[in-house]
Amino acid sequence: MTKFTERTLSSMGYWQTTRFKIDLSRPRVMGIVNVTPDSFSDGGDHASHEAAVRHCRQLVDDGADILDIGGESTRPGSPTVGLQEELDRVLPVLREAVNLRVPISIDTYKPEVMRAALELGVDIVNDVWALGQPGAQDVIARYPPCGVCLMHMHRDPQTMQVIPMKDDVVAPVMEFWSRRVHSLRAANIAADRIALDPGIGFGKTVAQNFSLLARQRELAAAGYPLLVGWSRKSSLGRATGIESASARMVPSVAAALLAAERGAAILRVHDVRETVAALAVWHAMKAEQQKPEQAT
Repeated sequence: MTKFTERTLSSMGYWQTTRFKIDLSRPRVMGIVNVTPDSFSDGGDHASHEAAVRHCRQLVDDGADILDIGGESTRPGSPTVGLQEELDRVLPVLREAVNLRVPISIDTYKPEVMRAALELGVDIVNDVWALGQPGAQDVIARYPPCGVCLMHMHRDPQTMQVIPMKDDVVAPVMEFWSRRVHSLRAANIAADRIALDPGIGFGKTVAQNFSLLARQRELAAAGYPLLVGWSRKSSLGRATGIESASARMVPSVAAALLAAERGAAILRVHDVRETVAALAVWHAMKAEQQKPEQAT
């Protein structure tokens, strides 16, 4: 198994971002804001500027610790979006979102969008291509101390589910992360700015996705914060028989709790209020579990 040496689990207590040093002593909830007309999960409900900003505020009120704003769908088979169209979608929302009281993440793989977002004060770049596009890593290097999340994706959104990965999935994900982290560290991007995402549903079979969950502690042993996104994914539909993505709230919350229990530091979700409530129950149980046993 690949060894990571830049951070250790004992020192991984925070995630450094542009304006915030995010405390990871408990799992953090990242609320999803899709400024897109073709999202697999919300059907473009927040595609307009006004609707997206309202949704940002609602998610913060619901308890979101972080907001993740994106202007291009990465669902399987989704078409690419032009640079100017993506900028037109996300920049007006980001300008208002950075005035909220939580860290703001931009979900993009385009260096130009990263740069424009970071100029507005955005805190995190969440990239499904793990800074694999030309120039993307250079942008992150020029904007310390912004946070970055490196996601594993097999192939690309157009082909990832047509020809998914084969055999074991944990080792290839770890190897991919190791290469990308080594590249960032060689560019003097600090280790405490980096989080890792296994990419649930991005070129993996249903069985492989659940293998990543079952073996998530092996992924967490890399020593970097894990950002995990199970919310409304098709694998949950396959496991439960719930065909509509928007109806998968209960299995999404269940998967989020299982991920938290297995060491996930950031949970990327649509259903913020419900996830926050479920985590409160989990924390209450853990608080009692950690008390010394009383003599009987």
